[in-house]
Amino acid sequence: MRDFRGKRYWLVGASEGLGLALAQKLSAAGADLVLSARSEATLATAVAGLPGKAIALPVDVASADSVAAAAAQSGDVDGVVFLAGVYWPMRAQDWDSKAAETMADVNFTGCIRAIGAVLPGMVARGRGHVVITGSLSGFRGLPGAIGYAASKAGTMVLAESLYADLRKTDIAVQLANPGFIRTRLTAKNDFAMPFILEPEAAAEIMFRHMQSRRFKISFPTLFSWLFRGGQFLPDALYYRMFPPRGR
Repeated sequence: MRDFRGKRYWLVGASEGLGLALAQKLSAAGADLVLSARSEATLATAVAGLPGKAIALPVDVASADSVAAAAAQSGDVDGVVFLAGVYWPMRAQDWDSKAAETMADVNFTGCIRAIGAVLPGMVARGRGHVVITGSLSGFRGLPGAIGYAASKAGTMVLAESLYADLRKTDIAVQLANPGFIRTRLTAKNDFAMPFILEPEAAAEIMFRHMQSRRFKISFPTLFSWLFRGGQFLPDALYYRMFPPRGR
């Protein structure tokens, strides 16, 4: 079981929701935290509520300069957890280029920026821990998920490629693919969200995963079977299970 005491972790996207709930778990376990998000005020509140040592480090993952500056300020870290994300429900018929590009730039390219800012140092030191947050929506295309599902699929494949390269080293790579979590993002949805989790429950699952040596977890388990199993279904059957919305 991984011991977090005295380890320095950079949580990117940790001012609220799952990120903040996970920060609470890691702080209670003795980790020294660097919390990042865009809002300086929200970060300050988050840091003040943690039981252990933590600092706030505002960052905009859509900006390469912002990420590089934050990584330089954070110094060497033992681990990085990428949780940042934006979301707008979107059908192809309602294409919004700005929103679609923002989801890609924050959720996927932002992940590349953050990981790229710390991974070379981990490789040089020969140790580290990289945790990437994917999504059940990233396993296969879904209706009403233009931008978001594709960006999450990108983060999931990124994690898989990192794991393929680093699995025989002392740099641990882990991927967590949650389903619906009750946050301000899912509040935008106007449809039923089966098996929706509170942030604290999702954080407990993710924290246990981080303690383990496993590469990947998809949760809630029963709900994840639908998406994981969907990868093996023929197109005709899969798309019948997920009909278009708004017709």
